[in-house]
Amino acid sequence: MSSQAAKRVLVVAGLGNGSGTGAATARLFAKNGYSVALVARGAKAVDNLASEINSQGGHATSFALPSYSHEDITSAWSSIHARFPKPEYAIRAAVFNVGYGVWKPFLEITPQEVQDCLQTNVAAAFSFSRGAILAFKDNKELEEPTGKRGTLIFTGATAATRGNVVTSAFAAGKFGVRALSQSLAKEFGKENIHVAHSIIDGVILVDPKADKVASQDTRLKPESIASSYLYLVNQDRSAWTWELDLRPAHEKW
Repeated sequence: MSSQAAKRVLVVAGLGNGSGTGAATARLFAKNGYSVALVARGAKAVDNLASEINSQGGHATSFALPSYSHEDITSAWSSIHARFPKPEYAIRAAVFNVGYGVWKPFLEITPQEVQDCLQTNVAAAFSFSRGAILAFKDNKELEEPTGKRGTLIFTGATAATRGNVVTSAFAAGKFGVRALSQSLAKEFGKENIHVAHSIIDGVILVDPKADKVASQDTRLKPESIASSYLYLVNQDRSAWTWELDLRPAHEKW
């Protein structure tokens, strides 16, 4: 079986409680024929999402992590390859949706919070990207009709382009992820590997019942972000996007 006929796999890292961007992306890609590898801390949330997708006719497998360390992420990639072996499967898309936020005045931020922010946002992104790029390079055949080996997407934030009074640590992490995505896009585009970064400029609507002021005008729906990610994956290599900037209609610029 050639890789063109292989079943497509999405690997998504970072699922929160199962109501945000990562989970919405997993659900949408599963509905569009992808097998989904779910990577996140907390076995309960990961297993619940996998069970939900499978009960609705999709194909998802959970890969719960104890941490986002290099060792644990590398181990997860090994498990993913074992579960979705070639030539039956081909990893065609990967989404790094992991984040760690610190919103404090600069002088109140602890050294440990700085380390946690950089480890989770930046170092983990390097480790996850390495696994994704290696998986894509192993796709010897280009996927039709996109003409590429795979797509790696990073979920960014407003803080990826500008800092604010309480975002010094968070912005440092998100700036780092954005720089990494841009560097990878430059380095691996010539190998027909698509790397994209998405700025999420606003609050994501993860719990409509709890968010009393939420509406489609003031919050980003996770499902809409997921649709943008599917759009990126479906772009052909003659005209693909490095960066999207997503915000709700009533977001204050």
